Amino acid sequence: MDCCENLTPDFGGEPVFDVGKAIGRRTALKRLAGLASGIMFISGKHAYGQGRSVLLAFCGQLLCVIPYEVTRARGHFKEEGLDVRLVYCRGGAVAMQALVGRAVDYAGTAFDVALQAFARGAKIARFASTGRLPLFALASAPKTAKEIRSLKDLENRTVGVSGLGNADHILVIYLMKKAGADPDRVRFATLGPNLYDALRLGQVDAGMVQEPALTLITGGGGGMIANLMDSEEANRYLGGAYEFMGVAVRVEEREQRRDEMGRLARALAKGLRDTRTIPVKEAVAALPKELITGANRDRLAGILERYRQSLYPDNVKIDLAAANRVADAHRTAGLLASSVDHKALLDLSVVEK
Repeated sequence: MDCCENLTPDFGGEPVFDVGKAIGRRTALKRLAGLASGIMFISGKHAYGQGRSVLLAFCGQLLCVIPYEVTRARGHFKEEGLDVRLVYCRGGAVAMQALVGRAVDYAGTAFDVALQAFARGAKIARFASTGRLPLFALASAPKTAKEIRSLKDLENRTVGVSGLGNADHILVIYLMKKAGADPDRVRFATLGPNLYDALRLGQVDAGMVQEPALTLITGGGGGMIANLMDSEEANRYLGGAYEFMGVAVRVEEREQRRDEMGRLARALAKGLRDTRTIPVKEAVAALPKELITGANRDRLAGILERYRQSLYPDNVKIDLAAANRVADAHRTAGLLASSVDHKALLDLSVVEK
């Protein structure tokens, strides 16, 4: 599972976000059931519709998931009087579909996903942030590691991305233009979320990878061009934080849910602080066994230890400058019209500090 899947949700070809074609809760649930098991499982004891559970859907990428599961495992949702069920989805687009289609109460997605949904008419509001850097690094293949050391070196090369218009593709274009390189001289290969093997085998010269692919590719002789999961590198290449994982609600329910939203935000803030400070093995132990079956727990713990201070803020207040960088990247890539006011997507009133 990856957070770099298609940013634009699609229910079998019917535009979800067109005005006048909003789908109902029942229809959304039916279509979600047919999306190749898009919703994987609900973390908690009860399934949908039983009791008064709050359903929060989100992308199942490991580094996105951890603060939410730590919040649940450490009892912070319960401390705020919430019975939160975490709904695992195959990508942020599916989570956003679930929110817009009224199948869940909240959606946690990359800001890229929320921004594109909003630009297409989705009536949503982003009110809390749980991730301040993109979960990507630009790496070169082992066979080209000595030749490709900078963004300029990507010109006339083949670069692997999950898909054209996805978050990783947008970032490559943005990084290259900021560095004075020409992305029009790059051949982009669309490889889906699992491009590790193509990079390892040298089928592409470079690619946008996540963890643990980054650790594996560099361990196998690949090169590092820009690691956006590291705060120092992000400052160098992006100019600072870059709004990533966070929570959205349907606008029409915002006022009636405002107290609940505040409690949810406070719980997640506690979970973020724990994620940054508790022993990493405790954080890994909070993850459902379904999610990490077959995974190397020691490697995951090492990755979390390396990145947790960079990736996770110590509060859930949305950083407007970080959100502006995402919008700037989308406009640079030609995927966001200048007429779209991305600030209207943000509700900064729920979290005061």
